[in-house]
Amino acid sequence: SVPACCSARYNLALLAFFGFFLLYALRVNLSVALVDMVEPNTSLPKNMTSNVCPEHSSTINVPRNTTGEKYSWDADTQGWILGSFFYGYIITQIPGGYLASKIGGKLLLGFGIFGTSVFTLLTPLAANLGVGYLIAVRALEGLGEGVTFPAMHSMWSSWAPPLERSKLLSISYAGAQLGTVVSLPLSGLICYYMNWVYVFYIFGALGVLWFFFWIWFVSDTPETHTTISHAEREYILSSLKDQLSTQKSVPWRPILESLPLWAIVVAHFSYNWTFYTLLTLLPTYMKEILRFDAEENGFLSALPYFGCWLCIILSGQIADYLREKQNFSTVCVRKCFTLIGMIGPAVFLVAAGFIGCNYALAVAFVTISTTLGGFCTSGYSINHLDIAPSYAGILLGITNSFATIPGMVGPVIAKNLTHNNTVGEWQTVFYIAASINLFGAIFFALFASGEVQDWAVSGYHLHRN
Repeated sequence: SVPACCSARYNLALLAFFGFFLLYALRVNLSVALVDMVEPNTSLPKNMTSNVCPEHSSTINVPRNTTGEKYSWDADTQGWILGSFFYGYIITQIPGGYLASKIGGKLLLGFGIFGTSVFTLLTPLAANLGVGYLIAVRALEGLGEGVTFPAMHSMWSSWAPPLERSKLLSISYAGAQLGTVVSLPLSGLICYYMNWVYVFYIFGALGVLWFFFWIWFVSDTPETHTTISHAEREYILSSLKDQLSTQKSVPWRPILESLPLWAIVVAHFSYNWTFYTLLTLLPTYMKEILRFDAEENGFLSALPYFGCWLCIILSGQIADYLREKQNFSTVCVRKCFTLIGMIGPAVFLVAAGFIGCNYALAVAFVTISTTLGGFCTSGYSINHLDIAPSYAGILLGITNSFATIPGMVGPVIAKNLTHNNTVGEWQTVFYIAASINLFGAIFFALFASGEVQDWAVSGYHLHRN
C-alpha cells in the first residue's frame, strides 16, 4: 500500500479532524456560556439543590469578570435555547447527504462550518435583540452543521480504501470529541476571566480561518486533487473499483427496505440517547447532586470526552488491524465493536447512579462509560460505508436524522424526571439510557451486515429488468 505520511488522504483526515473539532466547539460552547448569560436567581430556587451530598469546593476565589450582559430567562426558556440547535440540525441531514452525492462534499462541508461560524459570531448580538433571535440563530447554526457529517461520509466514499476506513474515519470524527474536551473547560475559563461574548467571538473566528485552509487544500475526489502522487491515486481508485455505483438515480426504495440500514438506525439512535443526555445534563448532575463548583465542573465534564477521543483513535487502528492482518470479517468487527461500545457504557452508567456521594468514583464511572462508547465509531458508525459506499452520505443523513431525535427529546425527558434533583430520580434517567443502549446493541448484532448491498452496486438495476 501507499505510505500514510503526508499522503493526500491523511491530509484530508487531518483537516477534517480540525473541522469537526471546531464544529463541536461551536455546538457545546453555549451550554457553558448560558450559565453566565442568565441572572443567577432565575434558573433554580435555591432549595431545589438536593442536600444528599456535602459541599466540597476547595477553589480559591479569583475575582471573576462580571461585565457580561445578564438575561432573565427561566428554565423552560433555557431548555428551548439549548434545544433549538437540533431543530435546524435534523432538517438538513438527508438533503445534505443527497446534495453531497450530487455536487461533492467539499463545498458543502466547508460552507456548513463557515455558516455555523458566522452565526456563532452573531450570537451575542442576537441575545441582545431578544430570546427569539437567539433561538433563530441557533437553529440556523444547526442547519449549517446538519450537512457536515453526511458530506464527510460522502467524501470518504471516494477517498477511503476499504481496509483503511476505520483508521481514516476515526481520525476525522475524533475531532468532534476533542472539540468537546477543549471547549467545555476553555469556555468556562473565558467566561470566568474575560466575558461570555468572547466564547462566541473566539470560536467563530477560528471557524472562519479553518474554512480558508479547507477550500485551499482539499478536493472532492482523488481524480481532481492537484498534488496527490500518481501511486496514491491509483491505489485509492483500484481499491474502490468494485464498490461504487455509476447509477445516477438514488435507489430510494431498496435503501429504505434495507434491514442492515435499519440496524444502523437503531444503534445510532440508542447510542445518541446516552450521548446527548450526558452531554447536556452532566454539568447539572455534577453541580446539583455531587455539588461541584463551575471551575472544577468544566474540567471534570470534559474528562469523559477526552477518554472517548482516545478510544476512538485507538479502536480505529485496532479495527483495521483485525480486518487486514488477522482476517476478521468486516461484519464481525463492526458487531463486536458496537457491542463493547454500547453495553459497556450502559453498565457503568447504571453503576454511576448507585455509588452515592463518592464523587471520585462517580466521575470515574461516567468517564469509563463515555470512553467505551468510542468503540462505536469503528462499529455501527462507519458501517454505512461498508454496505453502500456510493450512497454513504445519504445513508448517514437517514440514520443521523433519527439519531438527532434523542438530542431533542432526551434532555427534555431527563429534565422532567429530575424535578427534585434526588439521586433516585437521576437513577431513573440512567436506567432509561442504559436500557435503550442495550436494545440498540442487540438489534445491531442481529441484523447488521458488512457486505456491499446488491442495490448499492452498478449492475443492480440491470438484473431487475
